[in-house]
Amino acid sequence: MANKALFKSAGSPKASAVKLTMNEAGGRAYELPAKHALAQYACTGCLNGTFYASAEDQLAKVLELARKVEPEFVAKCAVYAREKGYMKDLPALLLGVLAGSKDGAKYLPSVFNRVVDGGKMVCNFAQMIRSGQCGRKSFGSMPKRLITSWLDTRSDNQVFRASVGTSNPSLADVLRMVHPKPKTDSRKALYGYLSGRNKPEHAVKTDTLPEIVRAYEEFKANPGTAEVPDVPFLLLTALPLTTAHWTKIARNMAWQATRMNLNTMQRHKVFEDKEMIKLVADRLRNREDILKAKVFPYQLMAAFINVGEDIPRAIKDALHDAMEIAVENVPVIDGKVYVFPDVSGSMQSAVTGNRPGSTSKVRCVDVAALVAASLLRRNPDAEVIPFEQSVVTGLKLEPRDTVMTNAEKLSKVGGGGTNCSAPLALLNKRNAKGDLVVYVSDNESWVDSAYHGIYGGIGGNRTATMAEWNKFVGRNPKAKMVCIDIQPYGTVQANDRTAILNVGGFSDEVFNVMSTFVKGELGKDHWTGVIEGTTL
Repeated sequence: MANKALFKSAGSPKASAVKLTMNEAGGRAYELPAKHALAQYACTGCLNGTFYASAEDQLAKVLELARKVEPEFVAKCAVYAREKGYMKDLPALLLGVLAGSKDGAKYLPSVFNRVVDGGKMVCNFAQMIRSGQCGRKSFGSMPKRLITSWLDTRSDNQVFRASVGTSNPSLADVLRMVHPKPKTDSRKALYGYLSGRNKPEHAVKTDTLPEIVRAYEEFKANPGTAEVPDVPFLLLTALPLTTAHWTKIARNMAWQATRMNLNTMQRHKVFEDKEMIKLVADRLRNREDILKAKVFPYQLMAAFINVGEDIPRAIKDALHDAMEIAVENVPVIDGKVYVFPDVSGSMQSAVTGNRPGSTSKVRCVDVAALVAASLLRRNPDAEVIPFEQSVVTGLKLEPRDTVMTNAEKLSKVGGGGTNCSAPLALLNKRNAKGDLVVYVSDNESWVDSAYHGIYGGIGGNRTATMAEWNKFVGRNPKAKMVCIDIQPYGTVQANDRTAILNVGGFSDEVFNVMSTFVKGELGKDHWTGVIEGTTL
């Protein structure tokens, strides 16, 4: 659910970033054009406080950018961020912007079902509208019609499952807002049950209720004798369950629930059954389930880091296998590759931002380490050069090790200020040859600004990174640079041009965009062009 503090009730720019400005850290940077900046926020922003910006700053910036670009691009950005970037809050916010705009509303029907693909997304959208931040406080006829249609096209079981885990607003709240007209007796009874009109103690006796609800209520009343129903895991956790119950629950868990509850299963002795170890391990490494779950690669790393020491080895091995599948889009690149993961102090912050009570343990540096390790796995001759205010030395990575192993090593180094030009300066000092350099950073470089431009020093009309890049590309005229940004800020250290790509996000889609760019198949507008190519 989106940040409650923010959403409580109440002409085409050029593709290249050329305007020099100051970034949030006080360093010299290039300001992204509106479209590119909106894409960056949409694919990395979670509307929580980051190291350099508050949640309120992010919201204000996204709304400002969304009003600067054409509504059609806002619609395409929402679809791309949800389908390719696996984001939740920002796509819902962009839908709200469309709903609150006379010119944007016409795009809402064509993108609504592509962005709103589950109960939580329905509630996210409702939260955005109800807050008044998007230009309206009530749904209006079209959003109501779209939500009602979404409900009508789902089965009773799907609606019941979609209601689980939603709050402020819950799916029940949404039902009370849009007043859908049930077309069957079972749907009428279900809506009454979800909205609280039908008391739960009468559910088992209500013959018109869907079977899944009656089974759940019967189990709640008689957990010692009733059969464990095939319902979402969250509905059962507060009940007095035995190992047999937990084993049955584990058999029916979805992939994401499995990933998130390995320690819970171990604690309840599910893995004392060797058959269950194999079942869970096979599920975790199942390629189809991984892709269907829209898993972020870093979520697998988080699962691996957090599992207890007593988790069976087969389960841990399955997480390694799952990671290899999750990053299989990493390109194999001809030529010499250098990877620069940012391990500075600001990268120690949570990748999804800070929110009291629900801040992720996964840090920006974990994601940077994971991307670097993934590229090394697929390109064994690549050189990984971590940096903070200077290059970090002494870390040895083995390309044959798993992605997870090398990512864990990388994530444990660093701290200090940010100097994005440092690794390129090192290569220039070596007179190194190379074909591709890849940055993974929040782009908040400031250490090098004092020497390059702010006081009229070397490279006064460019960032230090661009000054060093120009030296590097002078020796390597065919070289390319990819800058992967994993935080929602509107500036970069290297401006887009034929040989430079700026892309944002932390799903495996960044690898697809990178691969297309390295092959020379990306259009002149680079990443923005990819989003422009989204069909509505």
